[in-house]
Amino acid sequence: MSQPPLPFAARFAGPPPPPQFRCFPPPGGLFAGAQPPPPPPFLPPPPGGPELPPGHHLPAGGGPYFPAPGGGRGPAALGREVAPRLLYPAPPAWQPGPPPPWGEGSAEPREAAEGAEEAALRQRDELWLAQFLAHRRPRPRGFPAAPPGAPSLSQARQLAAGALRPVARLAGLCRAMRQQEAAGDEAGWGRAQGQARALLSELREQVRPLREPGYLGELRRKAEKARKRRLRLHKKKQEAEAAREEEAARAAEREARIDQWRAKCVQEVEEKTRERELKAAADSVLSEVRKKQADTKRMVDILRALEKLRKLRKEAAGRKGVCPPPSADEDFEHHIQRLRTLIRKRTELYEAEERALRVMLEGEQEEERKREMEKKQKKEREKLLQQKRDIDSKLFGDPDEFPLNHLLQPFRQYYLQAEHSVPALIQIRHEWDQYLVPADHPEGSCIPPGWVLPSLPTSDTWATAVR
Repeated sequence: MSQPPLPFAARFAGPPPPPQFRCFPPPGGLFAGAQPPPPPPFLPPPPGGPELPPGHHLPAGGGPYFPAPGGGRGPAALGREVAPRLLYPAPPAWQPGPPPPWGEGSAEPREAAEGAEEAALRQRDELWLAQFLAHRRPRPRGFPAAPPGAPSLSQARQLAAGALRPVARLAGLCRAMRQQEAAGDEAGWGRAQGQARALLSELREQVRPLREPGYLGELRRKAEKARKRRLRLHKKKQEAEAAREEEAARAAEREARIDQWRAKCVQEVEEKTRERELKAAADSVLSEVRKKQADTKRMVDILRALEKLRKLRKEAAGRKGVCPPPSADEDFEHHIQRLRTLIRKRTELYEAEERALRVMLEGEQEEERKREMEKKQKKEREKLLQQKRDIDSKLFGDPDEFPLNHLLQPFRQYYLQAEHSVPALIQIRHEWDQYLVPADHPEGSCIPPGWVLPSLPTSDTWATAVR
């Protein structure tokens, strides 16, 4: 609060003493001098609605958004009923409340004051909800009905079809009138004329809607709309059919790939099974051959032991003075020689079988190594091709995702025609080869290296992208 100026002598006497301290607010409240703000404009309640609670006010001349009762400019003045815009009810006019209980010594509890405020707020909310439900517009159900005077294609078709019979009768009466006029029958001509006039007036009355202004234009607009709708439905049907065919083609291709993969897996399993069986058979035959070779070696050892035993017995008998006849030695040597020949033949046969089995096993192993090498090389080639495709897709885009109706599709076909057409490749090579000249030609020049090999990257980032 501003203070009156001090006298001239008191200006140098130091600050004035502070005002007297008061513990309690003034009787009129803390803001006794303040005036309450004017209430905002409020929507008048509907007829027969709930009354306004005390403290709510209505503007005398209407609000800034609604006209005053009985006149004014706005939607109501134009003859069209428009639901007014609902506003939340304005709070009651502010009035200074009673002093706090500690100011006058009242013992009223604070809960009672809060309950009164909640009751007032609830009453205000119920009033606003009642006004909202009273002024709510009914929501339209379904599509709005066409005006009664709007032309319809079916009605126009019925009118045209119904007018065909009177037109045919009128044409027949005209022909009859010409014949009667040529024959000079005035009475018949007059009757036919009356019938024709009556039929013509009936036909005019029947086709009167078709001659109204704007009727044919509206029919033409509706026919064009129906035609566009049929075209749109037909196009949509064709697109759906094309999508179904494409999906069926993709499904067939997918099934074909699955069948091919299954056949490949079955073939690989059969080859592995056949190789395993063949290897097991070769191993069994080789084991039998080795067993027979072991038997022949054992027979050779037995023959050597038998010769040694005969020699020892012959020496023991010679020391005793017993000498066998020479025929016995010859028979023994003959049998031993025959057994050695038999054993040698069997040994050679077993060795030949072993060599054949070893050659077969080595051939199978070599074929298996070749297959493994081919698989490895194929994987490496596929990996290199995939890397090349990735690099090409990064540089020039993915060719599979390139749409057929793209604006750059003709340019793509033009620049890639040599990859799909042999005559185009020959033509392009001919156009390039016609500029070939000998190396010592004075006007000849080499192809720039940048046309054949890419130039070195100019930055580390580009180098990482190229790699």
